[in-house]
Amino acid sequence: MDCDVLVIGGGAAGLSAALVLAQARRRVLVVDAGTPRNAAAAHVHGYLFREGAAPGDLLELGRAEVREAGGEIVTGTVTGVRGDGRRGFEVALEGHQDVRARRLLVATGVQDLLPDLQGLTERWGRDVLHCPYCHGQGVEDQRIGVLGTGPEGSQHALELRQWSHDVTLFQHEPPLSGEERRRLAARDVRVVEEPIALLVVEGDRLTGVRLAGDAFEPLVALFVMPGCTANDTLLTGLGCARDESGWVRADDTGATSVPGVWAAGNVVDSSAQVITAAGGGLTAAVAINADLIEDDVRAALARDRA
Repeated sequence: MDCDVLVIGGGAAGLSAALVLAQARRRVLVVDAGTPRNAAAAHVHGYLFREGAAPGDLLELGRAEVREAGGEIVTGTVTGVRGDGRRGFEVALEGHQDVRARRLLVATGVQDLLPDLQGLTERWGRDVLHCPYCHGQGVEDQRIGVLGTGPEGSQHALELRQWSHDVTLFQHEPPLSGEERRRLAARDVRVVEEPIALLVVEGDRLTGVRLAGDAFEPLVALFVMPGCTANDTLLTGLGCARDESGWVRADDTGATSVPGVWAAGNVVDSSAQVITAAGGGLTAAVAINADLIEDDVRAALARDRA
């Protein structure tokens, strides 16, 4: 199977890129493992014209648009890549025949790393939440907790104060500075320093948290700031350089240090929202098409000289 561009990852970034490339009359194949980062979320927020859409519905719309434009999408996993941007890439797909592609776009996202707290994983994306801009309007004016697991905990709580007057920061480690305490107090954010022992769920709904000393704190939602690790094995396996923070380096168009390889979305930008990732995919697609145009011109000139 041959294509101009193989897009690895079928989330917002990958589908956006595939749509633009297919509309540019490129042969595009999207390979998607079917494990989107936001699968547990009920709604997507901040996505213009699709506010409140279910993540799965948004993906289905995107897939339909890509197919209508002439792109192809398969469910699968890439098991190996070799080659370069000059001679092309040979890609092995589990359960499918190998693919030869002129260019690669990797949009494989990240894996969230949640704090080790009993009951947290089971409620993730439901009433254990992350982004205020994604989930704040769903719990506005209700009792919100923030699990402070790092130095950004106080800022996370101050952000959520925009959505509710009743915000409690559970900050056991690291300890808050005097300046952080003053800022939180000025905005009436309550601070609890006793560690949380577990989440309390009744009737499939978070009702609060149980502290280490057995006290109960009622809540309707608990916000956390998880760590994350990029799903960048394919990129690093191809030799893509990392930046000083350990993430694969990509320029403003998504181009990596390896010719012919682009990256877009959370795999190179952990903070990208769905709409941001889609924009990154579009930008990468335009750059990839421009690169392929130069290839086409060189090939045509070589034929004329022959």
